[in-house]
Amino acid sequence: MSEKFIQKAIKKPGALHKSLGVPMGKKIPEKKIKEAEKKPGKLGQRARFAETLKKMRKK
Repeated sequence: MSEKFIQKAIKKPGALHKSLGVPMGKKIPEKKIKEAEKKPGKLGQRARFAETLKKMRKK
């Protein structure tokens, strides 16, 4: 497996920011992500993926 495999998994960087109405460079509030996770389609899929990536961060 390549060193930076997750960068290839993110096809459209910034799409979640755009769909939630949060400017790039600002942090998306946790409450907005939790609400978006429950929605169907791409929005929900991207929000759930963001939560998964958050769990992967090194502490």
